[in-house]
Amino acid sequence: MLMLTGLIGTVGASAEEPTDSIGDLFDTELQEVVVKTASRRKLSTATNSELLTSAELRRAACCNLGESFTTNPSVDVSYSDAATGARQIRLLGLNGTYVQMMHENIPFLRGAAAPYGLSYVPGPWMQSIQISKGAASVKNGYESVSGQINVESRKPQGPQGLQVNGYFDSEEKGELNLSGNLHLPRDWSGSLLLHGEHSFKSHDGNDDGFIDMPAISQLSAFNRWACVRDNNIFQAGVKLLTERRRSGQETHHHPVSPDELPLYKIRLDTRRAEAFVKNGYIFDQENDGNIAAMVSATIHDQHALYGMKEYDVIQKEFYAQLMFERKWGEHHALSSGLSFSYDNYRQWLHAIQKEGMVSRLPIEHEGVSGGYAQYTYTLPGYLIAMGGIRYDYSSLYGSLLTPRLHIRWTPAEPWSFNLSAGIGRHTPHPLAEYSYLLASSRSLVIDADLRQEKALNAGLSASWRKTLFDREFSLTAEYYYTRFSHCLTVDLDRDPHGAWLSTANRGSRGHTVQIEATGQIIESMTLTAAWRLNDVKVDFGDGVFRDRPLTSRSKWLFSWSYEPMMGLWQFDATLAVNGPGRMPTPALGSDGSPLWNERYSGFAQLNLQITRNFRHWAVYVGGENITGYRQKDPIISASNPWSADFDATMIHAPLHGAMVYVGFRFGI
Repeated sequence: MLMLTGLIGTVGASAEEPTDSIGDLFDTELQEVVVKTASRRKLSTATNSELLTSAELRRAACCNLGESFTTNPSVDVSYSDAATGARQIRLLGLNGTYVQMMHENIPFLRGAAAPYGLSYVPGPWMQSIQISKGAASVKNGYESVSGQINVESRKPQGPQGLQVNGYFDSEEKGELNLSGNLHLPRDWSGSLLLHGEHSFKSHDGNDDGFIDMPAISQLSAFNRWACVRDNNIFQAGVKLLTERRRSGQETHHHPVSPDELPLYKIRLDTRRAEAFVKNGYIFDQENDGNIAAMVSATIHDQHALYGMKEYDVIQKEFYAQLMFERKWGEHHALSSGLSFSYDNYRQWLHAIQKEGMVSRLPIEHEGVSGGYAQYTYTLPGYLIAMGGIRYDYSSLYGSLLTPRLHIRWTPAEPWSFNLSAGIGRHTPHPLAEYSYLLASSRSLVIDADLRQEKALNAGLSASWRKTLFDREFSLTAEYYYTRFSHCLTVDLDRDPHGAWLSTANRGSRGHTVQIEATGQIIESMTLTAAWRLNDVKVDFGDGVFRDRPLTSRSKWLFSWSYEPMMGLWQFDATLAVNGPGRMPTPALGSDGSPLWNERYSGFAQLNLQITRNFRHWAVYVGGENITGYRQKDPIISASNPWSADFDATMIHAPLHGAMVYVGFRFGI
């Protein structure tokens, strides 16, 4: 039976590997891989893509999406501040707002969900993650600037049964995950995924009076249904989440009159609901002809307290897409479609002062309707060329044209080359996307006339793969260039006591070079070594390009995996060496000395895990940041958070030292 992978994921496939799809609706198929490991490069698509399977995700604790890229050299995940636990993805040296996040090819984790959304996707729920670098296909919109990350969740069509995952670490954080599939008559199947986590104790390892990591309590559920028949595929689902974060001061460290000043508290309460419906009809199985439609809606309600500042946001999203695909012989394929999206932000900013002040911000809303056409020419085993263009009309920015091109050329084994170029755009929602900046005493200044961000991204990669001495080896080299014509800049240099968010005509440009080698040293043992250089410059409007602050210029990553005794045991180790970088212009203390250094040094992190697999269950024990490196005094002026110097956003290194954990997986 033929299947719409882009519509429903991996129909009838195992949880380890997606199957081929009719029409390749969202570029999620896998036909050829570099090496037989859990992390795989796709060589059968025009885009430069990589697949992280569930086997790769199990190489670390992987409690949520933000912890899924530990063993991946391309994606970095870092903390945005030392108080709220906000985390952001970085790809090609750019912030996560320029990475298009997708859940089974539906945009998600946008706007107000961006700072904390990586913790909304539990690791045990994920079946795989696809990473595409550079401007992705035009099918999913224009928002991909530095790349696209698509998360595939467990499917109800998978094996019927129950799976349980438990986790507990030395920071006294515990998690429990349950997932079950039920197969029903008339080709129906359903699944229920449940997640709960709770921090039982707060910690202040550096004794600065502030909790090192926020205490998080989260409950989430995902119920989905599918009906798979010969010519029709239907799927629907609902996700619900409630989360509470507590952080801030636990004790007073004030030099004078501590009893007269309240503790600086941080609280975030989030409720989120998502729903989607997908339906696909196959009208020509021989030529992968199909028509598909998807609709999704999201409500994100968040209340946040940062000391004496309250920020409330209610974000509503609606997304709909209609798609058509068909092949003509083995050389030609066409994909086209129409889409509509609507975003609505209602925001309130409360300054709690003696008199009291409440400010309701203007409602931010945008409707975007558009269409695309994408043509693919294929010479099997030799060339794949994919060109696409889309036209959108925004209620805020008018007409938007987005062209993109991807070419994969395989002149002869063992070489393969990939070329990509395209335009990416992003509508800024500065307060929602950068709300973590409120965890400081900086004055937040937002330009009233922000423009839509626009960037050109171009990339070139070369891959070599070979079997030597019955072992698989691969080598990949990549270069990407990104140039913004309009860019939202977050200027922390102009005034050490202010944060200026405005649109610059040039804004930012970046060069990224990455070299990665993977090989099977001996049977069941794989080693990956990678090096990356990020040269990202920012122009804050004065015509001078400076290194992007709080961004390491280089990174080394070494990942080792060994599975002896036919996989009964599994040993994993990952060493990441992060290079130095620039800090924003430091503020001066009362004695005239800078409160932080102008640059920070490089540091190394070592993660280890040992897993023992049994027939129906597995136990694992591991450690994160075994090297114990942590940023010294990450919070500026922690002893007096009510002063003008207080700042919790100067983060460039881990916030906690060595941590150990234990967990189990059970399935029937």
